Amino acid sequence: MRAVLMVITLLAYGIMPPVPARAATIAWTVCPEDAKVQCGELKVPADWAKPAGPTITLTMARRPATDPAHRIGVLLVNPGGPGGSAYDFTIGATGFFGEELRKRFDIVGVDPRGVGRSAPVLCSRDLLDAKPSPLVETEQQYAAMVTFNRKLAADCAARTGAHFGHVDTGSVVRDFDSVRAALGEQKINFYGASYGTLIGLQYAERYPSRLRGLVLDSVMDHSADLDTFLTRETDAAQNAFGEFVKWCDSNKRCVLRGQDLLKLWASAMVKARAGQMRNPYDPSLKLSLSDLLTAAFTAFYEPQWYSFAYYLRDATAPVAAKRRRAAPPAADLVDYSFSPVICEDWNLRVSGFPALQWRMRTLAARAPQMLVSPLALSALTGCVGWPSPPDNPQAVVTPPPGLGPILLVNSRHDPATAYAWAHNVAAQLGSPTSLLTYDGWGHVAYNKSPCVSGVVDKYLLKLRPVAPGAHCPPENPEPFGVG
Repeated sequence: MRAVLMVITLLAYGIMPPVPARAATIAWTVCPEDAKVQCGELKVPADWAKPAGPTITLTMARRPATDPAHRIGVLLVNPGGPGGSAYDFTIGATGFFGEELRKRFDIVGVDPRGVGRSAPVLCSRDLLDAKPSPLVETEQQYAAMVTFNRKLAADCAARTGAHFGHVDTGSVVRDFDSVRAALGEQKINFYGASYGTLIGLQYAERYPSRLRGLVLDSVMDHSADLDTFLTRETDAAQNAFGEFVKWCDSNKRCVLRGQDLLKLWASAMVKARAGQMRNPYDPSLKLSLSDLLTAAFTAFYEPQWYSFAYYLRDATAPVAAKRRRAAPPAADLVDYSFSPVICEDWNLRVSGFPALQWRMRTLAARAPQMLVSPLALSALTGCVGWPSPPDNPQAVVTPPPGLGPILLVNSRHDPATAYAWAHNVAAQLGSPTSLLTYDGWGHVAYNKSPCVSGVVDKYLLKLRPVAPGAHCPPENPEPFGVG
């Protein structure tokens, strides 16, 4: 009775205590790709600094736990990129995650803002097709890259909308916590691969009490300054090339076995730089030096040594140019989130061409076969002249109080996320963080080793920390092994 009188009194004076905001809910429907997966949408602010302003729609997929009676909770997943679709990752989760994990967790993949089905960044295809080579070697090429990036940023901003300048990972983290609340979960689990590890790390920093378990597979080190970023990435690419050479020298299935591979590669680099090589898959196209380096780098992800050896053999063989086939009509717009996200998350700016040229020479001396990490170079040159500073630049990880055990996983010979990065992030996080080293090859370790997937699954199911210095032995890359 006293409470009722209090309410009446407050109403009389026009005063009422604030009512807690109700979390938005997600309306689920059956996904067209798989009847066992549910699709949902959630609106969030385009700019979290203006919560009452324009909104965007996040799109997600949920694969419910197959053993709901023993369900543990929600496992949010992200495959990296930036630009990888977590929606698609969830659709294909049966081919990636173990059965026991799928029994006990709802697997939920949310396309981050600006990516895939979540208000994607849209840009002119014709403009992107005219992107200059990232191997900037003259003052004129540097100026052209600056001009291109400014034109691209303006084009994408005009076509994308109010959230174009707010696709940084800090904004994604706030989106994901809105998803957590809309799912009705007090705590979530998170598996992030590659660039998805940055989402997981920053979620842990901002919302430590809302995480039950966190797995970071192939770790981004967001504390790396420009030169550390370039050096570590280039060292990783060069290490991966060295592992390919070792395999080819020792494996009878390598089509180039018995040849001086370093000499062959050096000759190929000279010819590609001079415009004297053709793409072996489409001889109507020239193979530039940037194309050649990227082909190698991409092959090291799995790794696909067997196929790359054939590619290199065919690329260096004399091939007559053929008339180029007409390309089918393309859409006017294309999703492109790489530079818009990278340039919001990283300060990779150089003071001008001389500063870039000096760094390229320094890196080439460290990595005579790869010269530079193609991925790091694309990130750097993609942000040259970008018209706005990063909203979410590099910073040392500061583990907040109450943060539970985190599991980091990295391949020793990862071409894209350097093994040294995982060590550095583990040191920044401190105890009770664990680092599991996969002593093998390739990028993203979970699906390359039963040992790795077993350790990750056990951690997520039981929250058992991994012993310090834990390792998983290398597995022979499919289909033809290393011996």
